Amino acid sequence: MKPSDEPASRGFDAPGGDVSGNPAIAAVAEAEGLARWMRSPPGVSATGDGIASPLGQVSWATFEWARNPYVLLITIYLFAPYFANHVVGDGVRGQGLSGAIQAYSGIVIAILAPFLGAIADCGGRRKPWIALYTVILAAAMIPMWFAMPHSTGMNLFAIGALIALANVAYEFSAVFHNSLLPTIAPVRGVAGLSGLGLALGNAAGVVLLLFMLFAFALPGMVPWSFLPAHPLFGINQALHEPERLAGPVCAIWLIVFSVPLFLFTPDRPSSNTPLFQAMMQGVKSVIRTTRSLKHYRNVGAYLLARLFFNDGMTAVLVFGGIYASSTFHWGPIPMLIYGIELSVFAVLGGFLGGWLDNHLGSKNAIFVSIGGTTIFGLLSLTMGPDRILWFIPYDVNGPHLWAAPFFSTWPELIFLGLVNFIAVLITAGYANSRTMLARIAPPERMTEFFGLYSLSGQSTSFLATGFVGWLTLYSGSQRIGLLGETLFLVIGLVLMFFVKEQRTEAI
Repeated sequence: MKPSDEPASRGFDAPGGDVSGNPAIAAVAEAEGLARWMRSPPGVSATGDGIASPLGQVSWATFEWARNPYVLLITIYLFAPYFANHVVGDGVRGQGLSGAIQAYSGIVIAILAPFLGAIADCGGRRKPWIALYTVILAAAMIPMWFAMPHSTGMNLFAIGALIALANVAYEFSAVFHNSLLPTIAPVRGVAGLSGLGLALGNAAGVVLLLFMLFAFALPGMVPWSFLPAHPLFGINQALHEPERLAGPVCAIWLIVFSVPLFLFTPDRPSSNTPLFQAMMQGVKSVIRTTRSLKHYRNVGAYLLARLFFNDGMTAVLVFGGIYASSTFHWGPIPMLIYGIELSVFAVLGGFLGGWLDNHLGSKNAIFVSIGGTTIFGLLSLTMGPDRILWFIPYDVNGPHLWAAPFFSTWPELIFLGLVNFIAVLITAGYANSRTMLARIAPPERMTEFFGLYSLSGQSTSFLATGFVGWLTLYSGSQRIGLLGETLFLVIGLVLMFFVKEQRTEAI
């Protein structure tokens, strides 16, 4: 090698070498860096397939960035409280009706989700199904703009039907999206990628909540110079348009950020089985799998446990925003700030879920995350504008802690602290529960079991959410009604004692 060649060679090969002075070498280095993102690493995935490239794996997680704002803006922090308190017009009745909507959509999901998973197993490909339900979800969210205050009759029915359709499409997209995870990542990478997806989903929620707050809710309400003088695009706050805009905004976000999944994440090859034949094979496979659960007792025991604790977590999400807005009389501005704060902590929960899983194992991680959600959920119910932890009275007419028109009392601040823990732990719980199935289900029938996994999370949602709704209306108290979600969390944790963390072989 000539001396003149040596510096250039060192600049490219040596760690930290300076290639900025040689455009050709810099271009090669940049191309090599991009190639590493596009190149599949050696080894096999959890199902024995080839591992996806780093870009393909990140694109899988990015779909959570695209999809999860629906949960945060529509079902928890912005649209759902607006629906209960203004579209229906009463917090107690609104919480009860929200429970009924969740119950009806849960029945549809319970019936169809496992069959869809089995059909995908027979047909091979997942991404066409993800595309279908992504389009349906977006189409259901856009008309939420027309949800007017104090709706009655067919108008109220139409809004409820849109919410139910969106719930179904969201969950069905999850069946196929979840089933891709073990096919693209190695066994030790499943937990981290699952946690990354949930963290990105909550981060996206933070971005959109901030946008809704600064673009539509705060302008004209607070004298901050960096805000627009009026809401953008002529949005009218008095007509609750910031809340109604949540649906169209989430739909646009979903469509745009779903693209990387379809471009870069590899799908399983098609089996070339005709659709009707795949459907028949899928139905038979589900029936066979359900009957053979006695041979998959460990997986069956886990799915039964998850059936309860996941339903309890769903109830926490569905009713949490409604309860907070009704109890503390929070409007769109405090609810958006509330959602932003909780979403930031939920991002931490996605990473905590992966850390707990890798250090404690999936089963112990579930005990930590779901048990913690239960404890802090109960503590949050002891808070109110006039009380702290139930037994400590608070003078609602006393001086506020500061002049801000929101979060200016001790009950509000302590309540926020409690629900921050819930946000961290419940996100970790979703990551841990998904990873648990990927570790114990037989690889050959992974998608089918993920269909049953969806069933275990949704098939009793008409019981949990319906029970919370009924208990709310019967007692006339949102607080008493929410004790129903605690019941399902506790039952799920008890059943987890009968689950072993070990891979089941296919029969």
